[in-house]
Amino acid sequence: MSSGSSGNCYYLGNGFQGILIDAGISAGSIRKYLKIKGISIQTIMGVLVTHNHIDHIRGIEVLARRNFIPVFTSEMVWNSILNSSQSNNISVDCIRKIPLQQKFHLAGFEIEAFPVCHDAPETLGYHITIETQKLTIVTDLGHICETSAPYIKAANFLVIESNYDEQMLMNGSYPYYLKNPDTVR
Repeated sequence: MSSGSSGNCYYLGNGFQGILIDAGISAGSIRKYLKIKGISIQTIMGVLVTHNHIDHIRGIEVLARRNFIPVFTSEMVWNSILNSSQSNNISVDCIRKIPLQQKFHLAGFEIEAFPVCHDAPETLGYHITIETQKLTIVTDLGHICETSAPYIKAANFLVIESNYDEQMLMNGSYPYYLKNPDTVR
């Protein structure tokens, strides 16, 4: 649906139900994109969140509150989202804290979250098995670290969103708090 600094949101479905990976665009835009494809928002069984940056979580509060769509992410990512305005009205009933590197099932998919190298407190990639096929999705990838390499190698299909550049961040005209790794942890 969308990829880049203005918002990240991916849909994966099996014809009956589906999931979103990130919801970095508005819930209204998500509904619009789904409707264009003939997909009802009611068939979305959950949102897998990769990390706490606004271009990955902009729509989660409305999706959870209005549509009761569960939000799946690690405890560390969820705790960092709690410090943002995007979590104000999310019911705890909609939060599903998932452990890293342990498989779980959602919407007919087998899913495993794993750590990805990025400047957020914790960033996740997702390895998703669909029947015999394996999809790995990683966002804001600056480089492939040892925790993500096995999942990338095992994938039949790979989605990489890689607009993160640590050198550009450090050498660019960005504010100090963005360059200082201690402020994001």
